[in-house]
Amino acid sequence: MMTDPIADLLTRIRNANDARHTTVEVPSSRVKKAVVDILLQEGYIKAVDEYKVGIVPMMKITLKYGEGKEKVIKGLRRISKPGLRVYCKSDEVPKVLNGLGTAVISTSKGMIADKEARSQGLGGEVICYIW
Repeated sequence: MMTDPIADLLTRIRNANDARHTTVEVPSSRVKKAVVDILLQEGYIKAVDEYKVGIVPMMKITLKYGEGKEKVIKGLRRISKPGLRVYCKSDEVPKVLNGLGTAVISTSKGMIADKEARSQGLGGEVICYIW
């Protein structure tokens, strides 16, 4: 049994990115899909395809690289963990690298990026940082 599926997702993406793979396959869930959708909206990945292997839902994430296989995702960090949850108020939403990165926030309106949380005046659980 996996205790932290979001950390597993981020680790798989980080490892595939470091190895310069074009795609990475991960088991799918609603929470993972929400995090990956934010990565897609913010331009860190190219595409996401969902499919099933038997009864297990899977996601195929196509990673994005710049000119000369330069990594678009420089880093991923899990912030709120099962052993220590991290929350922020609406006026304390963190900025990653002074706005160059993205924080994924779990709010009452679902998973959203930090810029959107600030504009809507929402706080919540800080899931991860991406830069």
